[in-house]
Amino acid sequence: MDPPGGPSGWGSKAGPIVEGETRMRICCAADLHGHLPEVPECDLLLLGGDLVPLDAHAPAKGRAWLDTTFRSWLEAIPAGTTIVGVAGNHDFVFQEGRATFADPLRWTYLQDSGTSHRGLSIWGTPWQPRFFDWAFNLDEDDLAAKWALIPEATDVLLLHGPPYGHGDPTPRGPAGSPGLLRRIEAVRPRLVVAGHIHSGYGVYTIGPTTLANCSLLDEDYRFRNRPILIELSDEGIAADFGPL
Repeated sequence: MDPPGGPSGWGSKAGPIVEGETRMRICCAADLHGHLPEVPECDLLLLGGDLVPLDAHAPAKGRAWLDTTFRSWLEAIPAGTTIVGVAGNHDFVFQEGRATFADPLRWTYLQDSGTSHRGLSIWGTPWQPRFFDWAFNLDEDDLAAKWALIPEATDVLLLHGPPYGHGDPTPRGPAGSPGLLRRIEAVRPRLVVAGHIHSGYGVYTIGPTTLANCSLLDEDYRFRNRPILIELSDEGIAADFGPL
């Protein structure tokens, strides 16, 4: 496991676009807990769950926030940016199936499902190992069925919980799923995006795969970290990230 800084170093700057080169800017953010950041110029915005505020765990409150504050934030993002997201363990409104609207939100929500963007295959799943009675919790044996759904041809894997040993430190030891780590090692996506463990913010590598834990809040739920900006090109991946 690489320490935070991974393939590009803490706070590194992705290079300029080279004319004729295939390059995509991807902005990654998770664990917003109601804090809606300024989004830098990008082609693709990936949201890794724990979206609703701490006082909006009740599905009715979460739904009202999504339909007002979150909707306005999404609509203010430039039209050229594609937005894809998953839920997290604080997002009970999605687990209860109450996050759909007659006027759809301006994003693609993934729950054990996929989409594509400019030729990239994206798979999203909100599950993580069981922890008390939060949303989208499963025991490790049951998680295996969710990880088996991840297609072999996945380019970008959008998660809430990180895999075991990568961006998942806690005082009790790594909190991630060992089965998820094995599936990532088998599928070898170019990019994995997660959050959930706030202290794991940073960029890591798993073989050829880059993993970004893009939790915006620290362990005390203070808004401390910038969204992680990934530049994906024919030559590889560069990351720009760090504290506010």
